[in-house]
This record gives sequence, structure tokens and C-alpha cells, in this order.
Amino acid sequence: MDGSRPETTLVLPDRPDANADSLAERGFARGRAADFGFSADEHPEGFRQLAAAFADLPPDSYAPGSNRFRRYSQLVYLPWNDGLFWIPGVSDDVYGSVAEYYQGRYNPDFTKLRRRFPEVPDELRVNPLLLQILRSDVARVQWLEELTRTPIYIGLHMVKLAVHNPGEAAVSSPNCLHQDGGATMFTFAHLVDCHNVVGGENVIATPESAGRQPEELAPEAIHAQFTLTQPLDTYVVHDHRVSHHVSAVRLGDESPGPGQRSILIIGVAPFVPDF
Repeated sequence: MDGSRPETTLVLPDRPDANADSLAERGFARGRAADFGFSADEHPEGFRQLAAAFADLPPDSYAPGSNRFRRYSQLVYLPWNDGLFWIPGVSDDVYGSVAEYYQGRYNPDFTKLRRRFPEVPDELRVNPLLLQILRSDVARVQWLEELTRTPIYIGLHMVKLAVHNPGEAAVSSPNCLHQDGGATMFTFAHLVDCHNVVGGENVIATPESAGRQPEELAPEAIHAQFTLTQPLDTYVVHDHRVSHHVSAVRLGDESPGPGQRSILIIGVAPFVPDF
């Protein structure tokens, strides 16, 4: 195979519920912030605070040399009263508080490993834009009847890929097409900032493509490929119906200074106790 593939872009119909329909029908959707019901312009101070919070993300201690930085927290949402609650983390001598993240068999880099990441800072937990995004994401998946009558688990990741020198690469994990967590799991990606980098291309493909690189696939296995560019550009996948991947980023040709891609990753699923 020569690795070539078509330049495919998901074109959304011109109607307010286009993303919800596409998600239900195709297993993924993509659009601008306004398509998903929020806007950085509506909450300019909230967006500035959110973007600034990526400046001091701690490095991913589980992946030295990856040029990846991150925080993570967990929430629970109660559909019957619109209640949104932050789940307390675990006390930590270095970071103050950490949250445990477990992907079971879904991440080949960390199979069945319980990782702990520094939590989202307190000041962001009342950020009006972030709270609007969280509630919007939940609303987008409630065509799935189970998510209207059970507590909903939300995993909130702040992830930055940052490079400083030519030749460096910053990679996501896992660095292949993958899935995140099963039949009732949804994953949203909301771009916060991207500057002075090349790469960061997203690929959505068939579920059978998990574990492979995009260039290894036949063209018909790829549903869409695109690069998020504007603040709060978004895509979402219904986990078991597709696989997804983001390519590494490298330093661009802007000067001076480093390059980075900052993004919110929000996982939404029924809250199932671990008995």
C-alpha cells in the first residue's frame, strides 16, 4: 500500500441539531464551537482563564520525553436535577490532589495500569465556559436513553503537546488509532489553543482499525481526517462505533518561541460502580 488516502471532511447539514444527528447516525461529529452550543466570545474572561491554565500543566510522569503535559479530574452529572459535582481526588505530597485514571485494556501503552494525574485547579471548577462545555457535552449524548436515567461519569483531561526545538515531536497516547472505553462511552475533544506547530491531524476510522496507523489503512476505512484550528473547534466519537487518532506535533516555522497544542478531552459514560 502506498499510504495515500483521500482528503475527507465531514460536512454538517445546515440545521441546529446537525451534530447530534451525525453522532447518532455515524458515530462521530465535528464542528465549530457554535455548532455545539457554546462560544469563547460569549465568555471571554472564562476562555482567557481556561487557556492560561494550560501554561503550567505538569509533565506526564508516565511518559517521560513525550513532550506531553496534563491534568485530570472526574465529575458526576445527575440528569434528573442537572446536578454537576466534582469527585474528590486523592491527597498527594507533590501535587496536593490527584485523580485516578484507568483505561483497562483500551490503551496499549498502559494496559490495566491505574495512573494518577494532578487534578484540575479549583479556580477552573467554577469557570462558566468550562461548565457550559461540560453540560453541552452531556446534552449531546442524551439521545442514548440510558444517559437520561442514570448518573453520568465525566472524565476531564487537560492535555498539552508542546515542542521547543526543531526535530522534537510531542505525541498523544496511544500513538495509534484507538478506542477509549466501550459501547456507552463518548469522547469529546475541544481545541483550546494551537500555535507554531505542524501536525495534530485527526483521523476517524472504522473500529477494526484500532491499533494501526492511519497510513496503513485502505482509503475506505477512513471516515474523516481534519485538523482542529480555531478556539473550541470540536469533534466527538461514540467510542465503540469508530476508532480515532491524532498525529504528533512538531515545531512550526513561526518565530520566536515554542509551539503547542492545548485541548480538553472529555469522556462521558454511564456511572457504573466498580464492585
